[in-house]
Amino acid sequence: MTWVADNASYIAQLTGLHLVQSVLPLFLGLIISIPIAQFARLSRPVSTVILSASSILYTIPSLALFIILPVVLGTGVLELTNVIVALTIYAVALLVRSCVDAFGSVDDSVRQAAVAVGYTPVRRFFTVDLPLSVPVLIAGLRVVSVSNISLVSVGAVIGIPNLGLLFTDGLQRNFFTPLLAGIVITLLLALVMDALLVLTERALTPWTRADKAVRP
Repeated sequence: MTWVADNASYIAQLTGLHLVQSVLPLFLGLIISIPIAQFARLSRPVSTVILSASSILYTIPSLALFIILPVVLGTGVLELTNVIVALTIYAVALLVRSCVDAFGSVDDSVRQAAVAVGYTPVRRFFTVDLPLSVPVLIAGLRVVSVSNISLVSVGAVIGIPNLGLLFTDGLQRNFFTPLLAGIVITLLLALVMDALLVLTERALTPWTRADKAVRP
């Protein structure tokens, strides 16, 4: 505990960097995945190709991707950018399927009713499809948030600052206090992110609580 207290500012800095490197790709991945999922729903063959490609993306070893990206993007790019790009790729790989499932969960009769009253495709998407798909979308985001918070640590192996540095430092010095601190903080970040996403779902889907309230 003394080591943690003495290095509180350093740990807080690493925690902040860890959050940026894990949360930003989560939202970038969602923004990219939504139009891809909409395109995938055009036909079964298109959906099969896109979902297969996304599954293959997720099989790329994270450490290999962190090493390859500086070569692809250029060594002048900030290390932080390389991590964000890598984790955005993994987020898209997971979220495309979640988005396809989410939009597929919307009842076709609801879509047809929206068209019948004159909704344009864009208006129907933002006022019908997207709101009703929120529960499934949030479920996918919860999986990706935990995955990102874990995967970010791998970047420390190649010198990218985040909580993973506590792991490498502890192992190199055979000193388990920073290692334990890193594990505990990472778990807490995952729990907090999951709780925030659950609260977000509840805030965006008030009708689900109303439906439960009127059930006998």
